[in-house]
Amino acid sequence: MKVTYDKEADSMTITLRDERIKESDEVRPGIIVDFGYDGGVVRFEIMQASKVVQNTREIQFAIGES
Repeated sequence: MKVTYDKEADSMTITLRDERIKESDEVRPGIIVDFGYDGGVVRFEIMQASKVVQNTREIQFAIGES
């Protein structure tokens, strides 16, 4: 998984896997989801991220035990 923030565009991209994109869909205003050829989610893009993400310079990652 990879998270990138483009300050100039004010967009955050969360890439889940390295696959070619077949199609993209704006599932909510400002939230774009890219789908691969297998129909699965490849990445998310958050437009105007500074208005949505609390801190665009910090990422917290947690793994829950099952």
